[in-house]
Amino acid sequence: DCSRIVNFAVAVFMVLGGVAKLFPFDDFSHVILGVYLIIFGAGKRSMELFQIPQQVARYASFMFSFLGRGIFYIFIGSAIVGEHFWRWLPGTIVGIIGIGYVVLEYIPSIEPPANMRDADAGWGAEQV
Repeated sequence: DCSRIVNFAVAVFMVLGGVAKLFPFDDFSHVILGVYLIIFGAGKRSMELFQIPQQVARYASFMFSFLGRGIFYIFIGSAIVGEHFWRWLPGTIVGIIGIGYVVLEYIPSIEPPANMRDADAGWGAEQV
């Protein structure tokens, strides 16, 4: 499935971007941001490889729509981008993929991939 490959690549670029943010250790905020990016990338990778837990569908439901996933990728891509090649390349790639997901939201003939639809059935209507 093409979307799984793209999402797995985004996860790899998130981890690489997080590692790139760690070095050099000149700014503590870069270390914190790098750790967050590595955690988000590892979590995203896990979402593509394993069964999605029900809690993810409940608390990160934005990841199960093209628009939500696209905005998240744009945000993460902008957090990765930095002044060096090894920072702006992964950030730009993640951001461009995010823009692609946002565009897919507005093309009615494109169906969400199976991993996005499966979670849809799990969290469905909110109970009040």
